[in-house]
Amino acid sequence: MTDSSVNPSAPKREFFIQGLTSDGKQFRPSDWAERLCGAMSCFRPEGGRNAHLQYSPYVRPILLDGVRSVVVNEALREIEPLAYHFVLSFAKDNDLQIVDACLLPDPAEKK
Repeated sequence: MTDSSVNPSAPKREFFIQGLTSDGKQFRPSDWAERLCGAMSCFRPEGGRNAHLQYSPYVRPILLDGVRSVVVNEALREIEPLAYHFVLSFAKDNDLQIVDACLLPDPAEKK
């Protein structure tokens, strides 16, 4: 039986947790994004050599305009609801900004 809840051809729904508080102050410690992603690294598809040494594809650190951030894929909610809740609670408890990601058109596409 296949899992119909995850459609690989469907666009990814993601959001960013930015390392800025609601009043614009930088969140500390400076490596918070890597720490959070490291704690979530066990939530990943099975397999792969050295998989335990990689970030989860559902929660990964990124630098956006010089601000440390975390990209969260909403597929995590279906895979492990408690992990998804943990990530959101972390952001809310620390008053971090949450921004929905949007899809940008492929620059190679011509209209």
